[in-house]
Amino acid sequence: MSTLTWSETLAVNQADMDDTHREFVELLAEVEHALDEDHESVGDSFQRFLAHTEAHFAQEERWMARIGFAPENCHAFQHRHVLDVLREVRTVIGTTGDAQILRRLVAELAQWFPAHAQMMDQALAETMSAVGLDPSTGTMANPPSPQQEAITGCGSSSCS
Repeated sequence: MSTLTWSETLAVNQADMDDTHREFVELLAEVEHALDEDHESVGDSFQRFLAHTEAHFAQEERWMARIGFAPENCHAFQHRHVLDVLREVRTVIGTTGDAQILRRLVAELAQWFPAHAQMMDQALAETMSAVGLDPSTGTMANPPSPQQEAITGCGSSSCS
């Protein structure tokens, strides 16, 4: 059984984000399956997960920039931290050949992701909705005014 499985409790009611989150959960499960059952595919599974996560976070950060988030915000900070860890794990595996560090990583990501999705991504989805951002076209019904202070928190709430 996977450490993390998709459920509606992970949904943020923003179709593009929910689709990406489902894929994140599925690819993490593939890494876990490879560790448990198909050791030969661990490297490929992890690489697919890393590539997805890079694209996933980059997309969310483009949305954040579009709706007025400051370049340095706590949501993007979490993304950078997770990517730093994933890349370090890739380096460790490449250096040592020991993929067992992935077991710990899978467990940690399975703990981190639900909270991230339910708090930070939910706040992002709500902010996107409030400004009327259509992620497919990039159009915005209610863009933030140029005088509006940049969002430094996680979305519609602060990180304090």
